[in-house]
Amino acid sequence: MTVRVKICGLSTPETIRASVDAGADYLGFAFYPKSPRHLTYEQAAALATHVPSSVLKVAFTVDADDRTLDAVVEALKPDMLQLHGEETPERLVYLKARFGLTLMKVIGVAGPEDPLRAAIYRDSADLLLFDAKPPKSMAGALPGGNGLAFDWSLIAGHRPEMPWMLSGGLNAENVAEAIRITGAEAVDVSSGVESAPGQKDPAAIEAFIRAAKAA
Repeated sequence: MTVRVKICGLSTPETIRASVDAGADYLGFAFYPKSPRHLTYEQAAALATHVPSSVLKVAFTVDADDRTLDAVVEALKPDMLQLHGEETPERLVYLKARFGLTLMKVIGVAGPEDPLRAAIYRDSADLLLFDAKPPKSMAGALPGGNGLAFDWSLIAGHRPEMPWMLSGGLNAENVAEAIRITGAEAVDVSSGVESAPGQKDPAAIEAFIRAAKAA
């Protein structure tokens, strides 16, 4: 089995090319104004032209309303919506009917009870993403991309039956160990391949994908 890799928060043609050339399976684009990786619709439309059809485009959103999602879908033409807020199962059912796209629901993890929350999305999400839940004391914390890891053993005992992906504090040095502990078949990275917030490093992208695929 080869682990699938998602590089999230891309914002330049150069880093898209580096990700594709290194073997990324998914490319993530952020639509969240508080994030240093946030894109305008115009930027997203231009970047989308650099993504080959063999690689899936993922739109990262946080509790976005219908009007925002309409604009995101029109600009990026994504294959998947990544829902990183407090979206309910009912909201996911509605979005599936509205857009007909693959839906990935993010589950924040900090303690043993958190992975169990995934069960409520069994009939509405197509896949899950387990990410580190930032502590309430963390100043300026984002819904994702904070560079935080969680205790991977929390997932090892609660692997869902549906497809899922692992995120949170991953980098080229620790991704193989994270895969070993959790049994993840897909991993997601953003800050772990950056030289500064929002600035992806092509060499780090290549190293991460190589390490994940070799795990």
